[in-house]
Amino acid sequence: MICVSIGRGRHRHVIAEHKHLADNGIQLVELRLDYIQGAVQVKRLLADRPCPVIITCRRPVDGGRWEKSEEERLLLLRTAIVEGADYVDLEDDIAMQVPRYGKTKRIISHHDFHKTPPDLAALHKKLTGLNADIVKIATMANHPTDNLRMLEMVRASKVPTVGVCMGDIGMPTRVLCRRAGAPFTYATFHDDRVLAPGQIGWRQMRDIYRYESISTATRVYGVVADPVAHSLSPVVHNAALKEADIDAVYLPFRVPAEQIDEFISAAGRWPLSGLSVTIPHKESILRHVKTQDDLVTAIGAANTLAFGEGGIAAFNTDAIAAVESLEAALREPDAATPPTEGLGVKTALVLGAGGAARAVAFGLRKRGVDVTVASRTLERSKKIAAEVGCKAVDWTARYRLPYDCLVNATPVGMHPNVDETPFDKEHLRSYMVVFDTVYNPENTLLVKEARAIGCRIVTGVEMFVRQAAIQFKIWHGREAPHQVMRDALKRATASAKQPV
Repeated sequence: MICVSIGRGRHRHVIAEHKHLADNGIQLVELRLDYIQGAVQVKRLLADRPCPVIITCRRPVDGGRWEKSEEERLLLLRTAIVEGADYVDLEDDIAMQVPRYGKTKRIISHHDFHKTPPDLAALHKKLTGLNADIVKIATMANHPTDNLRMLEMVRASKVPTVGVCMGDIGMPTRVLCRRAGAPFTYATFHDDRVLAPGQIGWRQMRDIYRYESISTATRVYGVVADPVAHSLSPVVHNAALKEADIDAVYLPFRVPAEQIDEFISAAGRWPLSGLSVTIPHKESILRHVKTQDDLVTAIGAANTLAFGEGGIAAFNTDAIAAVESLEAALREPDAATPPTEGLGVKTALVLGAGGAARAVAFGLRKRGVDVTVASRTLERSKKIAAEVGCKAVDWTARYRLPYDCLVNATPVGMHPNVDETPFDKEHLRSYMVVFDTVYNPENTLLVKEARAIGCRIVTGVEMFVRQAAIQFKIWHGREAPHQVMRDALKRATASAKQPV
């Protein structure tokens, strides 16, 4: 089940949200009494409840907002039991001060907002011994292996256990705890109103990650990056998995550069079936692969990994997607096929010096385009130029020559910095093809200014969907539902602009 936490200041808002959730199929909610302003009316909250509830009242040390005395808090928890709450959540240090009574089940919980303790089994044994019906352990993940230790602890538990890691690094446990056997997971009512670090909204949990359909057989895919919270890859890939009725889930894995080796070495413990790879891992990941396609060899960067019995295989879908996106934009409206000779542009300026810039530069160069690379770090631009066989110029020199095609392969203009552009509008020309690889938002400032003077436009949405579709085929052996992926991405970018 998905347990949705409700933290509101007024009783009527708590009751209204509870009813709304039950009407939408949610079968369990957590009522956070520490959020309620003034005197808490437990009987009012429990009367005629539309679905079962967990009563929780957290102190600040446990991530809560309770400001009154500890005696009043304990009385409130005992009152909830007397009033017949379905569950009451008791921290381990006060569990034995609140005796069992009636049919109310006891959740014995432990929170650590700084780390994941080294011996989770010992902690779990201690909590189990406090007359627990359910054990809950929530700790801060500082390393991806903290997630694995948590999930493995849940899987080995004989007492029903909810084990989650907090923070961006810990997000995968909130979805995969069901795969490990947890009785439920926690989500928030609104995406932007989290009650604990790393929580996500119940609609995301239900509609994007399809939590209720996850089983021990569900295959695990994801995107590995740092940062990763902004990525919309989970939206696109999970929509495709749902459409294709594939028993798999795609998750965001935040892995800092210094932790990538250990993360990949532990791939079998998740277990991982495939990964999208982005900043800062596209190049460093290659030391772990057994085989790689020709594009990876030529470009020196991978954005796709497939895990199999023979080891890890690496692919690069960026270069193909970039060229196909340009071909689609340059194709005559009535033409059924792309140009057979050349790409329709002779010169291109590629902004950036990361894995995406290298892939785009390589793809263009392979189609006979005279490519120049510019980035804020000239040495990195020169490195790409030497590898791809093109030219490099200093960032300040990017305006000196005219180009048929301009490609932004930097994150400049990406949400939330939507008022930035890597190329000043006075240097744009109407004959240019402007290709911005940023997909969130689709209409970046660069795209808007280029469109305003009549440039032909290729947006990051087009490239993103194409590269994701190629990944889908690599992993699942079938054609991807392109339109479903495109629609999911556009809905996500549009909703990101709206206040929640």
